[in-house]
Amino acid sequence: MLFEPGFLGTSAPFYMDFITIFFTVFPLLMGFSVFLAIKRKYKHHFISQAVLLAVTSIIIIIFEIGLRISGGFTEYAKGSDISYNFMLVFLTIHIVIAVISLMAWIYLFFSSFKAYKANNINTIINSNHKQIGELVFFGLSISSLMGVCIYLFLFLF
Repeated sequence: MLFEPGFLGTSAPFYMDFITIFFTVFPLLMGFSVFLAIKRKYKHHFISQAVLLAVTSIIIIIFEIGLRISGGFTEYAKGSDISYNFMLVFLTIHIVIAVISLMAWIYLFFSSFKAYKANNINTIINSNHKQIGELVFFGLSISSLMGVCIYLFLFLF
């Protein structure tokens, strides 16, 4: 099923289409979760972050497995009219932003989880959680946008 033709009308396999749709709406889902925190619905914010982190982790694992099985970036790039060197630089920047953002998100989640479990919301509120969260949101949103662009470079152009 993962390697069947996708549903977006390109040459991409199903798993790529599915993952691209997920990361297209991902910034909106993250934004909604942040909105919950702004409205001081901290429990809902925490739960939504836990679900998003878990689902995103599963999606990334599926992506990485699918990419390895299907021959990788180089194999997909053969069908594109976009310069391979440009795409390689773009991909490298995307990966750096994605890895840093994901690591920061995991750190923020688990450090906040400890305070949340200790019923110490004030520790989170009085920390740099908001500033780190804004950077994580920005980094993940940029990474999502870049991932969608890579899909377009590989399968549309």
